[in-house]
Amino acid sequence: MSSEEKPSIGAYRRHVLLCTGPRCSARSDPEALFKQLGEMLGAAGLNRGDLRVKRTRSGCFAACKGGPIMCVQPDGVWYYQLTPENLQRVVEEHLRDGAVVEPLVFHRGPGV
Repeated sequence: MSSEEKPSIGAYRRHVLLCTGPRCSARSDPEALFKQLGEMLGAAGLNRGDLRVKRTRSGCFAACKGGPIMCVQPDGVWYYQLTPENLQRVVEEHLRDGAVVEPLVFHRGPGV
């Protein structure tokens, strides 16, 4: 057993993974979208407390049609066509209010 200290991550309710891979970036600027996501989460009060949403950049999900793509865990909901406007809807309706934005969903994980 290692004597190294384990890493730690603050508590969160949901984890979103946003594709910033090269194929999605052909249609948009995923880094700008990732930054906007952070700002939107802060404005909605989702960057702290019990409803905190952790965000992570991801490489390619191999589901590039209709990108940029975002996966919301543990909900198992996959969104596509993430423009700033669509991302705002996901933040407000799904991440804050708990209602999946059905028109933007292209896939659901197992058991969902």
